[in-house]
Amino acid sequence: MTREQALELLQQHLKNRNLVKHCLAVEACMKDFALHFGLDPEPWALAGLLHDLDYEYTVQNPAEHTEKTAEMLAAYVLPEEIIHAIKSHNMRVEPSSKMDFSLLTIDPASGFIIACALMHPEKKLQSLDLPFLKKRFKEKTFAKGASREQMAGCVKLAMTLDEFLMLCLGAMQKISAELGL
Repeated sequence: MTREQALELLQQHLKNRNLVKHCLAVEACMKDFALHFGLDPEPWALAGLLHDLDYEYTVQNPAEHTEKTAEMLAAYVLPEEIIHAIKSHNMRVEPSSKMDFSLLTIDPASGFIIACALMHPEKKLQSLDLPFLKKRFKEKTFAKGASREQMAGCVKLAMTLDEFLMLCLGAMQKISAELGL
């Protein structure tokens, strides 16, 4: 599957533009994490781009989230590691690889960082820095849907929270125009 095919699938199955932007943000982060670990960024990017492909179908039944994605992707020749990572971000399977743990931690982090940008006076990703992110991270009522526990799982990637947040932020800043931030 090419990135273009994956984008077509997103456009076909996700009507909420903000959800598409979320997938783009996760894709960018996953790509940079793969590069950080010295691994091939293409499968990582596809896992990030496609991880919420079924979200609009399963929003009322979260237990089915990622299972429908796996069914939708069965017709494509994708490495099993991509499907496993997608399923592990919803804990449908136990995360076991760097790709799995990266997607599990990046998913909430991308939403958290977007929320930080929207709260910043300039409303731009380029204006964010680590102290701003860490201050908001400590505020449990800020971006409540972004699991701090999942993000703190970055220790399983041998990364500090600071390193993790900055790698995510840097990846998202590279595509800030696409994200509209």
